[in-house]
Amino acid sequence: MLQQTRVETVIPYFERWMKIFPTIQKLARANEQDVLNAWEGLGYYGRARNLYKAAKIVVEKHNGKLPRNLEELRSLPGIGRYTAGAIASMAFGMDEPTLDGNLRRVFARLFDITEPADSSTGEKILWRLAAKYLPKGQAGDYNQALMDLGATICVPKNPRCLICPLMRLCKARQAGNQEQRPVLKLKKPTPHYVSAAGVIVRRRCVLMVQRPSKGLLGGMWEFPNGRVYGDPAEGLVDVLKTEYGLKVQNKEILETIKHTYSHFSVTVHPYICELMKKSKNRDLHWIKVTELEDYPMGRIDRKIARQIRSIILRVPNKTYG
Repeated sequence: MLQQTRVETVIPYFERWMKIFPTIQKLARANEQDVLNAWEGLGYYGRARNLYKAAKIVVEKHNGKLPRNLEELRSLPGIGRYTAGAIASMAFGMDEPTLDGNLRRVFARLFDITEPADSSTGEKILWRLAAKYLPKGQAGDYNQALMDLGATICVPKNPRCLICPLMRLCKARQAGNQEQRPVLKLKKPTPHYVSAAGVIVRRRCVLMVQRPSKGLLGGMWEFPNGRVYGDPAEGLVDVLKTEYGLKVQNKEILETIKHTYSHFSVTVHPYICELMKKSKNRDLHWIKVTELEDYPMGRIDRKIARQIRSIILRVPNKTYG
């Protein structure tokens, strides 16, 4: 959960998760929809799917216990070099380095590393430093201490250098360029897209589709949608016909939603639509409006779902199609 996500954001999700899945065995026996529901709102849903897959493997191949062998640990879905090092040092007391975003920043400033921290050369330098200064027999405490240092004192902007216990050792501080460390590669401009979504209502049910298990928001449920150009209402009619085999006409526009993902941003125009002709697309499913909370969704579709639920429950006799 802490991969690419701040501690304060993770804590309530972790606490709820541990109540639902207190053991690896219980997680392994769950279904994917329950797993995604418990993760909903935390983002980067591939982490949840990988955790679920890893639990199944641990139960089936390792008698329900995480392997202590580094190669076996890294063979589990979602566990790379950083996570394996963190588990090995903190859970098993092994002398293994780890390197999360906080540690990268601390080492880049301490040693005034000019190579981009997100380049292959920069990665090698930082991993070498992480291993070189690792105190034998205390790797877990050491790794956690530097993570906390990066999270609370050596923060990305306006680092609190005057209270840092490593201030006298910090080369970037001595050079006065701590704000410019770590160096990162220039990022390309974030593209922005415009999409439209169709909210097709029939007898207090809405038409939904489940996303493929891999990729962005894998396994989550969404309203039929697509990228549009020009007038969103006209574009939606074309998208629903081309992508889903649905013939509709727009009846009412809902609140426009803007959202930013890691690599792009999007503006979504949701419309309540009247179904003019049924589709033979077997991926489409009618779901009761009152049961939408039971289906895992991304932030955009959850906002749409709550809009339509509020409208239908507030005006129960209104006909949409």
